[in-house]
Amino acid sequence: MRFLFIILISFAFFSCANNLANLADVNGDRKNSGNNEEVKCFYESMTGSYIKKRVCYNNQLKLNGSALPIQFIDGFIEEPLVLINNQNNINCFSNVCTHRGNLLIENSCQLNKQITCKYHGRRFDCAGKFISMPESNDMKNFPSKSDNLTQIKTKKWQQFIFGTLESDIEFDQIFSPVLERVGWMPLQDFIFDPTASRDYLVKANWALYCDNYLEGFHIPFIHKDLAKTLDYSKYKSEIYPYCNLQVGIASGGEHSFDLPTDSIDYGKNIAAYYFWVFPNMMFNFYPWGLSLNIVKPIHPKLTKVEFKTYVWDSSKLEFGAGSILDKVEREDEDIVEKVQKGVKSRYYKHGRFSPKMEKGVHHFHQLISQFMNRV
Repeated sequence: MRFLFIILISFAFFSCANNLANLADVNGDRKNSGNNEEVKCFYESMTGSYIKKRVCYNNQLKLNGSALPIQFIDGFIEEPLVLINNQNNINCFSNVCTHRGNLLIENSCQLNKQITCKYHGRRFDCAGKFISMPESNDMKNFPSKSDNLTQIKTKKWQQFIFGTLESDIEFDQIFSPVLERVGWMPLQDFIFDPTASRDYLVKANWALYCDNYLEGFHIPFIHKDLAKTLDYSKYKSEIYPYCNLQVGIASGGEHSFDLPTDSIDYGKNIAAYYFWVFPNMMFNFYPWGLSLNIVKPIHPKLTKVEFKTYVWDSSKLEFGAGSILDKVEREDEDIVEKVQKGVKSRYYKHGRFSPKMEKGVHHFHQLISQFMNRV
């Protein structure tokens, strides 16, 4: 199980980032990180998460033959890919010519039933299959399967399409807990709202940001207003192989989901479902819709967090746990940036986790260790 990315109303690539403990330490001095190739190798071995995100509105890939080039992690792995609408199916291919490695498509465009390399004229159809190349009549055993463009494995879920650079990733294994809890929600009807979406820069390591997200232990101390909307005594975390869920129960009188009778949570006043997918993708479901958060490492001490808002019921935006996201985010940034400074201390080693409230953080560190050992 390796890389994940998500396409359509928004498009994002997920690969992994710096190891909290060893690979690119939170101090930013990389004393234990080895060389850049070792770091790159680690990124390429981990499951879905660092994000190279690209907004991709429906109309960019709406027409048959539409093509959109994308870059997987600019400045790091830099894997050139292209999305193509072929007979109303969005497929993803390598964007590299199989002849001499030229980039095939440089800008969003409308294909005329084929892709032609501008270097030596090699042509492919919109399904990535080799068509022809000039001056190739005397070539033996040509063409072969390797002359076709490599197709990237994808999986559609509602209005989203997930994909992976590795063929062995199992979508259902990763997302079945999400589907079990919120599969009843009409995600196909959620509308992306760019005006309510925004990016944040956090002066801290990406893993520290994820650590903070993965526990509600800090809510009464850091998020006073959020704490008023949640019943902290009933806050809980559930651990799954490659994701975890934090369930926020609404305080008396606060807005909660109108759950269907076949929901396993029917009868509970659920204020929010906070899903984290390893290593840095967050699906936050509220009665009004979804806040998708993508954590993008920029530097060992700098992280970009992208909030993508998908609205289901706009009348509920101003109520409950999902009504103060910007305030909560800035409070999180403030504490995480302080932790970034604190962990640099020569007197800080590590602390013990609360078995009840910090098991999500422990799970995260276990997964990092697991995938580090695959390098």
